[in-house]
Amino acid sequence: MDVAELLAGIDAELRAMGSPERAAQEKAYLKSRLDHYGVSVPAVRAVARGVAKRRPPLEREELLALVEALWAGTVYEWRRAAVELLELGGDRLQPADTVLIERLLRESQTWALVDELAALVAGSLVERHPELGVVLDRWAGDPDFWIRRSALLALLVPLRRGGGDFSRFSRYAETMLEEREFFIRKAIGWVLRDTGRKRPDLVYAWLLPRAGRVSGVTLTEAIKSLSPAQRAEVLAARYPYPDGVATSRGLT
Repeated sequence: MDVAELLAGIDAELRAMGSPERAAQEKAYLKSRLDHYGVSVPAVRAVARGVAKRRPPLEREELLALVEALWAGTVYEWRRAAVELLELGGDRLQPADTVLIERLLRESQTWALVDELAALVAGSLVERHPELGVVLDRWAGDPDFWIRRSALLALLVPLRRGGGDFSRFSRYAETMLEEREFFIRKAIGWVLRDTGRKRPDLVYAWLLPRAGRVSGVTLTEAIKSLSPAQRAEVLAARYPYPDGVATSRGLT
């Protein structure tokens, strides 16, 4: 595989699909320091799928070399393509590749790259190699809030399916409940909301005794999958009034 040739082909495809107007809007919205071509996520994904369908398929070493080359550039869509390639080639990743994933997470500095890397790339790897839970344990206490967010989101997909390690999520969330960082608060609520789609009783039992501690951002998301009765009880625990009437304060 010629990495430079593949990189040039990917760049040409992305440039051809770009929109200067979208690029300016996206760069401003994400507060990005990278260059933007203005390519939609589905379009970037299609380019990555084209590379993933090459025959013969990329070996692990080739995949990682291409990802490194894309990430080393200054173009946002190159990095998005790198994330998509890691997701598509996730079955080739090995436990040692968490070193690379962690570096990419640290360098991403935006939810638009972090969330997929954490939930779909790191999460898939941890699910196949449970011993990597110790890596998530370390991430959960990291000074970088993007890494702490990644520890939470790496548990998301199995929990959404009705399985997963809720006890580990609970441990992480418990230590982060009082954090003021929006992206941490949102992530806790997001995981609770999606877990509640299959197991609302589990989320309700976890949330009720913590109703007075969770942030409004977390609570807004977390109660979305609960029954009306469960939601009302959690809100009453959060906002009790002497007359027994609770207000959602805009949360319902």
